[in-house]
Amino acid sequence: MGTNRREFLKTAGLLTAFTVVPRHVLGRGYVAPSDQLTKGIIGTGSMGRGHVNYDGTRLVAVCDVDKTHLELGKKLSTDAIAAYHDYRDLIHDPNVDIVHIATPPHWHGIMSVDAAKAGKDVWCEKPMTRTIGEGKRVMEAIKQTGRMYRLNTWFRFADTFYGLGTPVKPLKKLVQSGLLGWPLKVIISKHTGFDWKFYWVGKDHLPEQTVPKELDYDMWLGPAPYKPYNAHRVHSTFRGYWDYDGGGLGDMGQHYIDPVQYILGKDNTSPVKVEVDAPQQHHDAVGTWRSITYTYDDGCQIVLWGGDYGDTSAPYISGPNGNVYQNFYCDIPDWQKKLAAFPEPDPQADSFLECVKTRQPFALNEQNGFRSSTIVNLGTIALRLNRTLHFDPVKLKFINDEAANKLIDQPMRGPWTI
Repeated sequence: MGTNRREFLKTAGLLTAFTVVPRHVLGRGYVAPSDQLTKGIIGTGSMGRGHVNYDGTRLVAVCDVDKTHLELGKKLSTDAIAAYHDYRDLIHDPNVDIVHIATPPHWHGIMSVDAAKAGKDVWCEKPMTRTIGEGKRVMEAIKQTGRMYRLNTWFRFADTFYGLGTPVKPLKKLVQSGLLGWPLKVIISKHTGFDWKFYWVGKDHLPEQTVPKELDYDMWLGPAPYKPYNAHRVHSTFRGYWDYDGGGLGDMGQHYIDPVQYILGKDNTSPVKVEVDAPQQHHDAVGTWRSITYTYDDGCQIVLWGGDYGDTSAPYISGPNGNVYQNFYCDIPDWQKKLAAFPEPDPQADSFLECVKTRQPFALNEQNGFRSSTIVNLGTIALRLNRTLHFDPVKLKFINDEAANKLIDQPMRGPWTI
């Protein structure tokens, strides 16, 4: 493999060591070009334009199949940057170090694999992939190429965890202390502090409309089955269709579920059973549901309640010895004093840029990200089939259910493949 941009910059820095102006002369906050990583963004809709500024990087390229979005993307930088229609041109741009994928999820798997094979590190929006099979391919590609991968949900290592009123770290410490007992049940719902984008649903019997001249609809569809164009299929409302995402569960599920997977210590496994309480789903348009219950082989459960469904007084975490509610209230007597005696959770590598430089896996990478993405995808498959499913977390297959297994690796529209 030829010398990449980062290796070239390091070599060039040695050759010119005696002519470099000291950083302090150039002013506080100056970052030398050799210290800076470059990025290219694929998909410059609202999500792609909203996650531009992460420290230590410089935007050098954007890509979108909608000319209007592409023009907006070009304005993200005051410098002249490359603008591409085809993502393959961006990932082969030698000036790009990190590829940020901000497209609809039906593109995430293909683009992640192609970017890794092109020698790029990958920053991907959630959900990691729309199917379990695509997630497996991403893991394989990252391992084979040695690239760094980050999934863009951060609550396992940063920020207050949505409406719960606490970061995840103290919850992790409490759970791993064993004070709550085992097994545990975690309820994710409006009542426990989480307000789903629950009504992000599709419409059935969409009339065919004329494709806007600025949109390459065939390229937007890519690997998804061809369906006549309707404005509700694309851009801000695409999440309501199974071909591209999975409604509010697909959009927000990994934000909510990934921290729970971490809290429960389930980063290397998956639930063995998923149960749904929902009306029959439409074959094309995502609908609503009442509950989805995931059970692990040790009895731990993650329960999702949709909309206003469920018990308003339910705890967030319940165990044999105690419960945890919003604002990190635990009903175990003297629990804070008892908890203080236990060790803190292990530190997490939460700077993707440092991980790119040091080649240390990021806190939420292709391995544990695949597992939380799989939880989401188990739910969407159970919803589509409207029945209880049993899953083998080692073989990554459903047990005695041919229809469910067909949804693990879904066919792609040619010429696209992964």
